[in-house]
Amino acid sequence: MSGPTALAFDPWDPAFVADPYPAYAELRDRGRVIHYEPTGQWLVPHHADVSALLRDRRLGRTYQHRFSHEDFGRTAPPAFQEPFHTLNDHGMLDLEPPDHTRIRRLVSKAFTPRTVERLKPYVERLAGELVDGLVAAGGGDLLTDVAEPLPVAVIAEMLGIPEADRAQLRPWSADICGMYELNPSEETARKAVRASVEFSGYLRELIAARRKEPGDDLVSGLIAAHDEEDRLTEQEMISTAVLLLNAGHEATVNATVNGWWALFRNPDQLAALRADRSLVPSAVEELMRYDTPLQLFERWVLDEIEVDGTVIPRGAEIAMLFGSANHDPAVFTAPERLDLTRAENPHISFSAGIHYCIGAPLARIELAASMTALLERAPTLSLATEPRRKPNFVIRGLEGLTVRL
Repeated sequence: MSGPTALAFDPWDPAFVADPYPAYAELRDRGRVIHYEPTGQWLVPHHADVSALLRDRRLGRTYQHRFSHEDFGRTAPPAFQEPFHTLNDHGMLDLEPPDHTRIRRLVSKAFTPRTVERLKPYVERLAGELVDGLVAAGGGDLLTDVAEPLPVAVIAEMLGIPEADRAQLRPWSADICGMYELNPSEETARKAVRASVEFSGYLRELIAARRKEPGDDLVSGLIAAHDEEDRLTEQEMISTAVLLLNAGHEATVNATVNGWWALFRNPDQLAALRADRSLVPSAVEELMRYDTPLQLFERWVLDEIEVDGTVIPRGAEIAMLFGSANHDPAVFTAPERLDLTRAENPHISFSAGIHYCIGAPLARIELAASMTALLERAPTLSLATEPRRKPNFVIRGLEGLTVRL
């Protein structure tokens, strides 16, 4: 590719994945929009542009509400991927109005601040129990012992998924989320397809059971929506449940381990947090900014746009770099410094516009609950071994985070 070949931006390079932030600084210096040939995308690295484009209705998460693949100059995905795309394309994250509006209106009732606040005692109790287990064992893997089970249990509880069935949710989710990386391999696609078929089959049975015997859960609530205008098809219900399960824990899990890894690397900030628990809310925001679990978010150009004199045609794909936006010195003072007292923190980690994360209030409660429980019940927590980064770039996380007391 011309020009940008010299860039350090390389999502498949382990050194870049380990620390993409210097490459982002280079991208921001290069310009406001940069064409990246290996993925055919336009990279957007600046906070102001990412923030504006997330709200720009000339862009969409899908184009199929307006164009066929052929009209849009795109090739339809291979036929074997159909189960994944059926599942993915009926979830509200990949829909545009009016379908997006209809589904979000219904689901948002479960995520109002009042509803989420009612969950707080359950979340805090569960976080305490998980941390007690870690303490009793003298340490362990923060990822599998605390970070994962907390949000998985919370979102499964909301959806009414029985406890005995929850162990399979995380592997299904991980296989499906592999498709959100850049240029996924055929093996990744086949794993995602298998997980999509199994997950959909499981939820179809759960929905059938809830139709016969409704409970006090979100799946029963979606079935009971009597307003014809809002009613969901069975496929929309399945896709919504999968989206809530995937989005409802994937980001929280990675934010937890990314955050604690950052704290261990910045012992002065960890000491300040241990000395003053009132910093927990601002710490949650700063850790989300500092090493965000979602580094890139894609949009299709539905109608030609112009960014800084560069015309981006209809049919192009834009890659908004959340990780870069969150380190933009035009918005954040000393962005490379972890500062848990940072007052002005308009990070973009929960997105913006109509696709702003519906679960953001719940994620904040979960992150604060696990952090508080670890500060109070494991005050001598320290890193046992240097963690390994997952090879993924888009969804940023660790293979594990081994800690000791």
